[in-house]
Amino acid sequence: MNLSDQRRHTRGFFAMGNTCSNTLGIPPAKGPNAVGCTDFMMDHTTQGSFFRLYYPCQVTETAERPDWVPCREYFNGLADFLKISRTLSERIFNCLFGSFKIPASLDAPFKSNEKCPVVIFSHGLGAFRTLYSAICAELASQGFIVASVEHRDQSASATYYFREKTEEEKANKNVPINSAQPNLVEEWMYYRNLQHRENEFSLRNTQVKQRADECILALDKLTEINSGISVQNVLQTQFDWTTLENSMDLCRISAVGHSFGGATVIEALCKEVKFKCAIALDAWMFPLDEEIFPRVKQPIFFINSEKFQWAGNISRMKKLESAVIQRKMVTIRGAVHQSFPDFTFLTSNWIGKLMKLKGDINPEIAMDLCNKATLAFLQRHLGLQKNFNQWDPLIDGRDENLIPGTNITLLQSAI
Repeated sequence: MNLSDQRRHTRGFFAMGNTCSNTLGIPPAKGPNAVGCTDFMMDHTTQGSFFRLYYPCQVTETAERPDWVPCREYFNGLADFLKISRTLSERIFNCLFGSFKIPASLDAPFKSNEKCPVVIFSHGLGAFRTLYSAICAELASQGFIVASVEHRDQSASATYYFREKTEEEKANKNVPINSAQPNLVEEWMYYRNLQHRENEFSLRNTQVKQRADECILALDKLTEINSGISVQNVLQTQFDWTTLENSMDLCRISAVGHSFGGATVIEALCKEVKFKCAIALDAWMFPLDEEIFPRVKQPIFFINSEKFQWAGNISRMKKLESAVIQRKMVTIRGAVHQSFPDFTFLTSNWIGKLMKLKGDINPEIAMDLCNKATLAFLQRHLGLQKNFNQWDPLIDGRDENLIPGTNITLLQSAI
């Protein structure tokens, strides 16, 4: 049995119990545009910007769809994050998830008939840039340019950068040569666990500030690309970055993030007024210093899952409520914290529920509600001339699968 047969056999075993096992996969985007994606790393060091870009593209029959998990190091990072054996987990993860593809065409030519609003996306704790492709691809299919940042604050399960070769390494013929960057060596950075007796708030607050800075840096790089400044992509992909000159509507910029990324986009709003609004998906509010809350002047939409939130977290969201700035909250019935990343589409029902990757709601219904509510809120606060306002009722929780506000009961003293 070859590796691909072994993968299919193992995935078939894990798919048992799912009435639609043959439909496992990340659903395609529903908007009018085909979707392309490419990776961008400017400045090879940890101080540089690293993101996956999703964008409207030309339809190409021969386009390659990239792997959902780019390489084995990311499986190792997920194992470290979950505190399980790398050797065992690599086999399990590779069989479960190794053959899934992202619903976008790798390095496809950019194509849009109008300037595209911009979204910066921030991933959650233990995630990385590719794990939210259902959300990012949907936004791109609706005409947005989306930069999904891979954070270098050691909150990603894994990420990488490059360092300069030493003179000894240059002379050593046994050191692997990167054909694109012969004088650079790839270095991996894995998730950093909290140390014994370490103050968690101190760590997470430091991280959320760095994450916000990385979101702002990604926006700065897109601004340079849009202005026609020549950029050097360390990864040397096939994508032609010059085609993005004057492609972006930089008056219409927003931020979207999940969990730790939800906190990140709130921090980013405080630091950068170019972000006109934010969508916080099941935000984890703990990393934020509450003293910044009064300085956040832009609209925020909290889209929560029914199963993740608790009174202390919701009460911190409530502290951002305003009489003059729109702050909205809805809760998706039957959804879990992992209803937002792509994992929810890639396991059978029983495995998904066992690992808390699936809730009681159909994953596609939950994602559809999340995406439509997001688009409606973005149209409202970016002033878009689209038809996303057809989903305005979702912003107020008017759907059988939504709860207006929260399902969590708060004591008045908690608020």
